[in-house]
Amino acid sequence: MTDNSQHEDGADALDAESQREIRDRVTKLAFGNDPARYEEFIRVLSEATPAGVDVILRGSSITGHKHGSDAPFDAEGPGTSDLDVTFVGGDMVMLFGEFHIPGVHSVPLSDEHPYASSALGPLRKRLCEMTGRPVNLQATTSLVQYVRDITMDQPYLVLLKKPKEDEEATDASRDA
Repeated sequence: MTDNSQHEDGADALDAESQREIRDRVTKLAFGNDPARYEEFIRVLSEATPAGVDVILRGSSITGHKHGSDAPFDAEGPGTSDLDVTFVGGDMVMLFGEFHIPGVHSVPLSDEHPYASSALGPLRKRLCEMTGRPVNLQATTSLVQYVRDITMDQPYLVLLKKPKEDEEATDASRDA
């Protein structure tokens, strides 16, 4: 797991301190302030995520309030607010059949779009059971995420970064 991300020009998109603050907020709001539950969520995501894909979390668990309102996270009771997980890069968009932008930015696999990705259905079910709340899974390209980050300035938490396998081998040989 990593606490910051970088734009292609090398500038930090999110500094480590703000990522720690967001992670602490997410752990408190969505995981009952239990770091072990948060880490288990990350472990399950990591096992299901191929190399070359980053996973981010955005939405009300990040900001502490629902989009477009001041209603707090879980305002309607425990487990009522969802978690919005996005897979960035790799070929994850290929696992989806419903899109906002065809082949580039999927709709979320969610209660609203239960058939958006049959391949990710079992993962979504497991994550929902683990957290006791809806977990929405979406996929996008690195370019769309970059544009969203720059133009929309929406906060997000980097849950994990999985380098491509050739990058892992290069990193390993450099570390040896």
